[in-house]
Amino acid sequence: MKTKQVIGIDIGGTTISLGCFLADGTCTKQIGISTPQPATPTAVVEAIAPSIQQLQQNHSCLAIGIGMPGPTDKTNRIARVGINLPDWQDIPLAETIENLTGLPTTLANDANCAAIGEAWLGAGKNIANFILLTLGTGVGGGIFIDGKLFTGSYGAAGELGLITLYPEGYPCNSGNLGSLEQYGSIGAIKRETGKTPLELGKLAAKGDRQALDFWQQYGKTLGAGITSLVYVLTPEAVILGGGISASAEYFFPAAISEINKRVHPSSRVGLQLLKAKLGSDAGMIGAAKLGWDLITDPTS
Repeated sequence: MKTKQVIGIDIGGTTISLGCFLADGTCTKQIGISTPQPATPTAVVEAIAPSIQQLQQNHSCLAIGIGMPGPTDKTNRIARVGINLPDWQDIPLAETIENLTGLPTTLANDANCAAIGEAWLGAGKNIANFILLTLGTGVGGGIFIDGKLFTGSYGAAGELGLITLYPEGYPCNSGNLGSLEQYGSIGAIKRETGKTPLELGKLAAKGDRQALDFWQQYGKTLGAGITSLVYVLTPEAVILGGGISASAEYFFPAAISEINKRVHPSSRVGLQLLKAKLGSDAGMIGAAKLGWDLITDPTS
């Protein structure tokens, strides 16, 4: 008897991760490929098609879930826009993949997928109300309210990295100025320091004063951004993921201090700042959970 599985796919700006997952979240096979440049819809579909075929070789996969960097429509079938990808505008990606594979397919924003993954198997497990920030190429977000992902009236809620931090700040691909993403992302760190977060983390580990000072300021800036989110959503926890979170030990204390300074105690009762547990696989794992929900949810 073939073991039933689904495919989870996380489309990132530099890497696309694909994997087969059992119903308990166990990954049985994983493939990583480079994101084509430019990452147009046609190029991305052509890039992932052979990997999907490879994962499907034993024909045990029942559905596909895909996380992509941008909002989807309320039906979770159309990629409305890729904030940092070219030519992604109302692309019927689910239908395209279904026509290629014959498997039912669903989509979600990649940070929402990461939040789903963390709620299923990671730091958000058993936490009903939390927000997730993914600190990477961009700054994404996901919101869980009463144990369910919140995406708003049209499916696009949760773009937490696009909130305004500095009204006259750096321009954002979203059209905003001074968004949190423009001060919390990998690109922002490179712009300010000329170094990658990984390099700064290694320097901080060696006690480099400039690197430690940078992470202190980064934590303060991030804490200021999180403050606005806490006032609006009063979550039980704020979970930080993405590649930058690898240096969490150097900026968490400053972020916590800033939140405590700025947020009235009545709005942060029991608030936890947590590091995500699933690492770079969170989006792929969450996408797999979407796939399982698609075929087990009686309303789907």
